[in-house]
Amino acid sequence: MALQAVTFRIRALTSLVFVAVMLIGLLWNTLSFFILFSIIHFGCWYEYQKLVSKIDPVYAEISSFQKYGVMIAGWCIMMFCSRPGYNGDIGSNGLHNVGLYGGLLFLFILPVAEILYTHKTYLRNMGYSVLGLVYISLSLGLLLNLRTFYTGKALEDVNKLLVLAIILSLWVNDTMAYLIGSIIGKTPLSSISPKKTWEGTIGGFIFAVITMGAVGYYLSSGFELQAVSQWMIVAAIASIAGTVGDLLQSKLKRLADVKDSGHIMPGHGGFLDRFDSLLFATPFIWFYIVMFA
Repeated sequence: MALQAVTFRIRALTSLVFVAVMLIGLLWNTLSFFILFSIIHFGCWYEYQKLVSKIDPVYAEISSFQKYGVMIAGWCIMMFCSRPGYNGDIGSNGLHNVGLYGGLLFLFILPVAEILYTHKTYLRNMGYSVLGLVYISLSLGLLLNLRTFYTGKALEDVNKLLVLAIILSLWVNDTMAYLIGSIIGKTPLSSISPKKTWEGTIGGFIFAVITMGAVGYYLSSGFELQAVSQWMIVAAIASIAGTVGDLLQSKLKRLADVKDSGHIMPGHGGFLDRFDSLLFATPFIWFYIVMFA
C-alpha cells in the first residue's frame, strides 16, 4: 500500500507539472508553442527510432547522418507548415521560409550523404524514416499550421482555440474512457490493448462530444469553429482518431516488446505514450477544419 501511495503521488505530481508546461507553451505566445512542440518533435523522433530499431534491427544500423538528419529535416517540415504571411510574434513568413529552404537542403543532402558514408543504403530504412516524417513531423506541422491559421492579430485567440479544441477533446476522451472503463468496462476493445474496453471507449466519446459542445456554447462569439456543432464534430473526430492512434502506438510497443516508449515522465511513459493520440488525430481534424469549418 505504501508503495502504491508513493507511485500515485509521483504520477500526480508529474501530471501537474505536465499540465502546467503544456498550458504555458500553448497559451503564452506562438514562440512558446513552437519551442514546446519542437521539444516534443525531437522527443517523439528519438523514441520512434528506438522502437523501430527494436522491431527491425537493421534500422539500428543507420548512419548518424540519417539518424539526426531526418530529425532536422522533419523539423524543417514542421516549420514549413506554419502559415505564410502570419504576422504574430514569430514574424511574417519567418518559420515558413526557414522550413522551406532548410527542408529542401536536408532532403537533398541526406540520401547523398547516406550513400557516401555507408556506401550502401536500405530502401526499408528509408521507408521507416519517411513514415516517421509523416507520423510525427507532418502531424505536428499541421498543428503549428492551425496555431498560425489566421494572420491578423485580432484573431490570435481563435488560433489558440483551434489547437486547444483538439487537445482538450483528446484529454476529456482519454480521461473519461479510462474512468468509465475502470468502473463498468467488461468488453475488450482490441487484443492489442486488453485494458481498453468498448464501454470506456464509447463513454469517453460521449463525454468528449458533450463537454466540447458545452465549451463551444460558452465561448461562441461568432467564429465558425466556436459554434456548438463545430466543437462537437472536432471532439468526435479527435475521439475516434485518437483512440486509433493509441492502439497503433500500443501495437508498435508490442512489436518492440517494451512497456513504454520512453521514460521522460515518471509513471506516464515517454513522448509517444503521451502524444500518440494527438499525432494521429491532428491530420484528420486539420483536414476537417480547412475543408469544412
